[in-house]
Amino acid sequence: MCTRNRTPPRTFQYERFFSPMVEQGDPILLPDTSASAATRRAEALIPTPFGSFRMIAYSEDPDAYAPHIALVHPEMNPDSEVIVRVHSECITGDLFGSKRCDCGDQLNRSMRITAAGKGIVIYLRQEGRGIGIINKLKAYQLQDAGLDTIEANIHLGFEIDARHYEVAQGILEDLGVSKIQLLTNNPEKVEAFGEGPVEVVRRLPIIIDPVKENRGYLKTKEFSMGHWLK
Repeated sequence: MCTRNRTPPRTFQYERFFSPMVEQGDPILLPDTSASAATRRAEALIPTPFGSFRMIAYSEDPDAYAPHIALVHPEMNPDSEVIVRVHSECITGDLFGSKRCDCGDQLNRSMRITAAGKGIVIYLRQEGRGIGIINKLKAYQLQDAGLDTIEANIHLGFEIDARHYEVAQGILEDLGVSKIQLLTNNPEKVEAFGEGPVEVVRRLPIIIDPVKENRGYLKTKEFSMGHWLK
Protein backbone atom coordinates (compact mmCIF):
# COMPACT_ATOMS: atom_id res chain seq x y z
CA MET A 1 0.00 0.00 0.00
CA CYS A 2 1.42 3.34 -1.02
CA THR A 3 1.57 5.96 1.69
CA ARG A 4 1.75 9.64 0.97
CA ASN A 5 3.97 11.96 2.97
CA ARG A 6 1.81 14.48 4.69
CA THR A 7 2.74 17.90 5.98
CA PRO A 8 2.97 17.70 9.79
CA PRO A 9 0.28 19.53 11.73
CA ARG A 10 0.86 23.25 12.11
CA THR A 11 1.44 23.03 15.85
CA PHE A 12 4.13 20.37 15.30
CA GLN A 13 5.97 22.56 12.81
CA TYR A 14 5.58 25.52 15.11
CA GLU A 15 7.06 23.80 18.14
CA ARG A 16 9.91 22.40 16.08
CA PHE A 17 11.14 25.65 14.62
CA PHE A 18 9.96 28.18 17.20
CA SER A 19 9.35 28.39 20.93
CA PRO A 20 6.42 26.38 22.37
CA MET A 21 2.96 27.82 22.00
CA VAL A 22 2.45 30.52 24.60
CA GLU A 23 -0.31 30.21 27.16
CA GLN A 24 -0.17 33.57 28.93
CA GLY A 25 1.32 37.01 28.61
CA ASP A 26 4.12 38.60 30.59
CA PRO A 27 3.59 41.53 33.00
CA ILE A 28 3.29 44.85 31.16
CA LEU A 29 5.88 47.51 31.97
CA LEU A 30 5.01 50.37 29.63
CA PRO A 31 5.55 54.10 30.17
CA ASP A 32 2.88 55.95 32.15
CA THR A 33 -0.06 57.08 30.00
CA SER A 34 -1.85 59.10 32.68
CA ALA A 35 -2.18 62.87 32.44
CA SER A 36 0.76 63.29 34.86
CA ALA A 37 3.07 61.92 32.14
CA ALA A 38 2.40 65.02 30.02
CA THR A 39 5.37 66.87 31.50
CA ARG A 40 7.62 68.52 28.95
CA ARG A 41 11.24 67.39 29.34
CA ALA A 42 13.17 68.38 26.20
CA GLU A 43 12.68 69.57 22.65
CA ALA A 44 14.53 70.21 19.40
CA LEU A 45 13.83 70.92 15.73
CA ILE A 46 13.96 67.70 13.71
CA PRO A 47 14.12 67.63 9.88
CA THR A 48 12.14 64.70 8.42
CA PRO A 49 11.32 63.52 4.88
CA PHE A 50 7.97 65.30 5.35
CA GLY A 51 9.42 68.60 6.57
CA SER A 52 10.71 69.91 9.87
CA PHE A 53 8.89 69.31 13.17
CA ARG A 54 9.55 70.42 16.70
CA MET A 55 10.04 67.18 18.63
CA ILE A 56 9.02 67.42 22.27
CA ALA A 57 9.59 64.61 24.79
CA TYR A 58 7.05 64.12 27.58
CA SER A 59 7.27 61.94 30.68
CA GLU A 60 6.57 61.98 34.40
CA ASP A 61 10.08 60.66 35.07
CA PRO A 62 12.80 63.10 33.89
CA ASP A 63 15.10 60.14 33.22
CA ALA A 64 12.55 58.10 31.25
CA TYR A 65 14.16 55.93 28.58
CA ALA A 66 11.11 55.95 26.29
CA PRO A 67 9.13 59.20 26.70
CA HIS A 68 6.02 60.02 24.73
CA ILE A 69 6.72 62.26 21.74
CA ALA A 70 4.93 65.19 20.14
CA LEU A 71 5.95 66.20 16.62
CA VAL A 72 4.68 69.75 16.22
CA HIS A 73 4.76 71.69 12.98
CA PRO A 74 6.72 74.93 13.56
CA GLU A 75 3.77 76.99 12.27
CA MET A 76 1.07 75.14 14.23
CA ASN A 77 -1.58 77.59 15.42
CA PRO A 78 -3.01 76.42 18.78
CA ASP A 79 -6.08 78.63 18.34
CA SER A 80 -7.11 76.82 15.16
CA GLU A 81 -8.78 73.44 14.73
CA VAL A 82 -5.46 71.61 14.66
CA ILE A 83 -4.99 68.42 12.65
CA VAL A 84 -3.75 65.79 15.11
CA ARG A 85 -2.72 62.17 14.79
CA VAL A 86 -2.43 60.20 18.06
CA HIS A 87 -0.32 57.21 17.07
CA SER A 88 0.55 54.32 19.37
CA GLU A 89 4.02 52.86 18.97
CA CYS A 90 4.39 49.88 16.63
CA ILE A 91 8.01 48.80 16.40
CA THR A 92 7.30 46.13 13.82
CA GLY A 93 5.35 48.40 11.48
CA ASP A 94 6.74 51.88 12.17
CA LEU A 95 10.42 50.91 12.37
CA PHE A 96 10.78 47.72 10.34
CA GLY A 97 7.97 48.14 7.82
CA SER A 98 6.07 44.97 8.76
CA LYS A 99 3.11 44.24 6.50
CA ARG A 100 1.20 42.40 9.24
CA CYS A 101 -0.49 45.71 10.11
CA ASP A 102 -1.13 49.13 8.58
CA CYS A 103 0.61 51.11 11.34
CA GLY A 104 3.73 52.16 9.44
CA ASP A 105 1.69 53.33 6.47
CA GLN A 106 -0.68 55.21 8.77
CA LEU A 107 2.23 56.97 10.47
CA ASN A 108 3.80 58.01 7.17
CA ARG A 109 0.45 59.22 5.83
CA SER A 110 -0.15 61.14 9.06
CA MET A 111 3.27 62.80 8.89
CA ARG A 112 2.53 63.95 5.35
CA ILE A 113 -0.94 65.26 6.27
CA THR A 114 0.19 67.06 9.43
CA ALA A 115 3.15 68.58 7.61
CA ALA A 116 0.84 70.00 4.94
CA GLY A 117 -1.79 71.06 7.49
CA LYS A 118 0.62 72.46 10.11
CA GLY A 119 -0.54 69.93 12.67
CA ILE A 120 0.73 67.55 15.33
CA VAL A 121 1.64 63.87 15.56
CA ILE A 122 1.59 62.48 19.11
CA TYR A 123 3.55 59.24 19.41
CA LEU A 124 2.49 57.26 22.47
CA ARG A 125 4.66 54.48 23.88
CA GLN A 126 1.96 51.85 24.17
CA GLU A 127 3.21 49.15 21.85
CA GLY A 128 0.93 46.36 20.69
CA ARG A 129 -2.37 48.03 21.65
CA GLY A 130 -0.93 48.47 25.14
CA ILE A 131 0.53 44.99 25.81
CA GLY A 132 4.18 45.63 24.88
CA ILE A 133 6.45 44.18 22.21
CA ILE A 134 7.14 40.83 23.95
CA ASN A 135 3.46 40.07 24.40
CA LYS A 136 2.75 41.36 20.90
CA LEU A 137 5.18 38.82 19.45
CA LYS A 138 3.50 36.12 21.54
CA ALA A 139 0.18 37.26 20.09
CA TYR A 140 1.69 36.97 16.60
CA GLN A 141 2.64 33.37 17.41
CA LEU A 142 -0.96 32.64 18.29
CA GLN A 143 -2.19 34.38 15.15
CA ASP A 144 0.14 32.22 13.06
CA ALA A 145 -1.54 29.22 14.70
CA GLY A 146 -5.00 30.40 13.63
CA LEU A 147 -6.29 32.95 16.15
CA ASP A 148 -7.21 36.48 15.12
CA THR A 149 -5.77 39.57 16.79
CA ILE A 150 -8.62 39.78 19.33
CA GLU A 151 -8.57 36.09 20.21
CA ALA A 152 -4.79 36.18 20.67
CA ASN A 153 -4.94 39.04 23.19
CA ILE A 154 -7.71 37.35 25.15
CA HIS A 155 -5.82 34.03 25.14
CA LEU A 156 -2.83 35.82 26.71
CA GLY A 157 -5.06 37.29 29.42
CA PHE A 158 -5.21 40.86 28.11
CA GLU A 159 -7.90 43.29 27.04
CA ILE A 160 -8.70 43.55 23.35
CA ASP A 161 -7.30 47.09 23.44
CA ALA A 162 -5.41 48.22 26.55
CA ARG A 163 -4.47 51.69 25.33
CA HIS A 164 -5.24 54.95 27.14
CA TYR A 165 -5.22 58.52 25.84
CA GLU A 166 -5.14 60.77 28.92
CA VAL A 167 -1.50 61.67 28.28
CA ALA A 168 -2.34 62.73 24.70
CA GLN A 169 -4.94 65.16 26.03
CA GLY A 170 -2.40 66.45 28.55
CA ILE A 171 0.15 67.00 25.78
CA LEU A 172 -2.36 68.97 23.72
CA GLU A 173 -3.23 71.07 26.76
CA ASP A 174 0.47 71.80 27.26
CA LEU A 175 0.64 72.93 23.63
CA GLY A 176 -2.36 75.23 24.15
CA VAL A 177 -4.62 73.23 21.82
CA SER A 178 -8.30 72.88 22.69
CA LYS A 179 -9.93 71.92 19.37
CA ILE A 180 -8.66 69.25 17.01
CA GLN A 181 -9.36 67.45 13.79
CA LEU A 182 -8.46 63.90 14.76
CA LEU A 183 -6.84 61.61 12.20
CA THR A 184 -8.22 58.21 13.13
CA ASN A 185 -10.38 55.27 12.13
CA ASN A 186 -10.85 54.17 15.75
CA PRO A 187 -14.20 55.03 17.39
CA GLU A 188 -12.80 54.33 20.88
CA LYS A 189 -10.16 57.01 20.36
CA VAL A 190 -12.80 59.57 19.43
CA GLU A 191 -14.87 58.52 22.44
CA ALA A 192 -11.85 58.82 24.76
CA PHE A 193 -11.35 62.44 23.73
CA GLY A 194 -14.99 63.14 24.39
CA GLU A 195 -14.31 62.64 28.08
CA GLY A 196 -11.53 65.25 28.31
CA PRO A 197 -10.78 68.94 27.88
CA VAL A 198 -9.84 68.71 24.19
CA GLU A 199 -12.74 68.81 21.74
CA VAL A 200 -12.75 66.68 18.59
CA VAL A 201 -14.53 68.92 16.10
CA ARG A 202 -13.98 66.59 13.17
CA ARG A 203 -12.73 63.08 12.48
CA LEU A 204 -10.46 62.70 9.48
CA PRO A 205 -10.22 59.16 8.04
CA ILE A 206 -6.84 57.65 7.30
CA ILE A 207 -7.55 54.73 4.99
CA ILE A 208 -4.71 52.44 3.90
CA ASP A 209 -5.19 49.91 1.10
CA PRO A 210 -4.82 46.37 2.46
CA VAL A 211 -2.17 43.92 1.30
CA LYS A 212 -2.42 40.15 1.49
CA GLU A 213 -0.38 39.99 4.71
CA ASN A 214 -2.72 42.29 6.69
CA ARG A 215 -6.07 41.68 5.02
CA GLY A 216 -7.31 39.42 7.82
CA TYR A 217 -6.06 41.81 10.51
CA LEU A 218 -7.85 44.77 8.95
CA LYS A 219 -11.02 42.72 8.51
CA THR A 220 -10.98 41.95 12.25
CA LYS A 221 -10.45 45.63 13.06
CA GLU A 222 -13.38 46.61 10.88
CA PHE A 223 -15.96 43.96 11.72
CA SER A 224 -15.01 43.00 15.31
CA MET A 225 -13.54 46.23 16.68
CA GLY A 226 -15.74 48.67 14.79
CA HIS A 227 -13.00 50.63 13.04
CA TRP A 228 -14.10 52.79 10.13
CA LEU A 229 -12.05 51.43 7.22
CA LYS A 230 -14.23 52.51 4.30
